[in-house]
Amino acid sequence: MSLTVRIDPHVHSDASYDGHDPVELVLEQAAEIGLDAVVITDHDVLHASLEAAELAPEYGLVGIPGVEVSTKHGHLLALGVEELPPRRKSLDETVEWIRRHGGVAVVPHPFQRSRHGVRKRHFTDADAVEVYNSWLFTGYKNRRARRFADKHGYPGVAGSDAHHVGFVGRAYTEIELDGVTRAELTADHVLDAIKHGSTHVEGRRTPIRVSTKHYTIAGGRKSGYYAKRGALASGRTAARSALTAARLLYRLSPLSG
Repeated sequence: MSLTVRIDPHVHSDASYDGHDPVELVLEQAAEIGLDAVVITDHDVLHASLEAAELAPEYGLVGIPGVEVSTKHGHLLALGVEELPPRRKSLDETVEWIRRHGGVAVVPHPFQRSRHGVRKRHFTDADAVEVYNSWLFTGYKNRRARRFADKHGYPGVAGSDAHHVGFVGRAYTEIELDGVTRAELTADHVLDAIKHGSTHVEGRRTPIRVSTKHYTIAGGRKSGYYAKRGALASGRTAARSALTAARLLYRLSPLSG
């Protein structure tokens, strides 16, 4: 018995300085397009990812927390951690910290200096390398990352690096698990498979199992979410204004003493 698991291990929410959408929308989109797990890896903050991991089962997804931490030598994905790794430490120190805390260290978009990718001379013994990142204009750096990983024996993963909900799943990692049913699937199964190289990467210009309608679905869902949130905010503002007016009237009233 073999189980195929699809995971996007590199996604940003609005908790990142450059992210745009809340975790609920990311989880809803991931479930809609057929992923089994999505890891929120915001920049140097963990609270939204912990929230997403807790909410994930409600969407039929496996909850896996994570973060994209800024090291002294570039960005590093810490998958499966529930504490924030120290920032600005050397790459090898950060990798060891992640492992001690039960996580998996993945080098994202390596060699891309404009995106804080780890340079070749600073590369250390990570658990895996992101060999396909969909947030690229050309495929050159992805091909270079794949060649490097193959040459040095690193497992390869693919991630969308999505900063908008509609791009979740543009790249994803397939994992084949033996002897595990979907009902039994846990974060540990996924993380162990990545460390042991039981991965297959998929990257393309459109999300998995989708046509253009999924972008439309994501856009409509986003508009609806923010319209609802705006209505709630307007309601709260109106309530505060009414309360303020009532207090003012009371102070002006003879009954106020």
